[in-house]
Amino acid sequence: MKGSSVEICCGAGKELHILVANDDGIKAPGIYALVKELSRFHEITMVAPDEQRSASSHSITISRPLRVKKHNFEGLKVKAYSVDGTPADCVRLALDKLVDKKVDMVVAGINRGYNLGMDILYSGTVSAAIEAAIYNIPSLAVSTEQFDKPEEYSAAARYAGIVLERAVEMGVKSDVVLNLNIPSIKFEEIKGIKVCRMGNMVYGNYFVERMTGEETNETRERIYDIKGNTFEPAAEDMDTFFIKRGYATLTPLHYDLTNFKLINEVSRWF
Repeated sequence: MKGSSVEICCGAGKELHILVANDDGIKAPGIYALVKELSRFHEITMVAPDEQRSASSHSITISRPLRVKKHNFEGLKVKAYSVDGTPADCVRLALDKLVDKKVDMVVAGINRGYNLGMDILYSGTVSAAIEAAIYNIPSLAVSTEQFDKPEEYSAAARYAGIVLERAVEMGVKSDVVLNLNIPSIKFEEIKGIKVCRMGNMVYGNYFVERMTGEETNETRERIYDIKGNTFEPAAEDMDTFFIKRGYATLTPLHYDLTNFKLINEVSRWF
């Protein structure tokens, strides 16, 4: 798809029932922008954590009950609930108890910050989408740069709508997760969509030690602050490469982590 030549009209197909979740919390500007865009053409149920749950990956809550609250948002006519759990909890609980009709698609986001490369392994947003695939519901995870106001997510929301419509039109399989990242530029400046593999961006974390209290205090504790930066190899077929060049990136994912190339080799070990 080439820049401004992206002409797919959101809502051109049938009305869908979409479950929207995230990991930034029910009050995050990204999820508001996403729901505002998608609800123009589709029925939306919104289920999100009650507070920030970024980098929670695919954790679920098993040691206590989950609490649910209803929410109303000005300008949005949707059913909305918050859950005091993880993004995966939100999708699981929504599909089991909170939604009383078939969900056609799960869309997670818009995440406050890209989910590129190895971020996918840590992301609560991507994990919410993967949870949907486990339930045989196709899903889309959407991420962009960190913004503070809903209107700043407008380009990302429009691209989410475009990819959603095309995926449905082309018959996306029920166990597929689409990971979409949109550059933080104006909609008309985005060069198009590149379907590509996830990059191998990694974090060069290191820990800085400090101590609490006085040296003579027996309850004194060591505290480690996380510092560091990222390392991004410049391979030209990766999401990290294209996002810097003004393209939205789309990577198909699957929750089966089996390395099929090595099954026969490892079998020979035994």
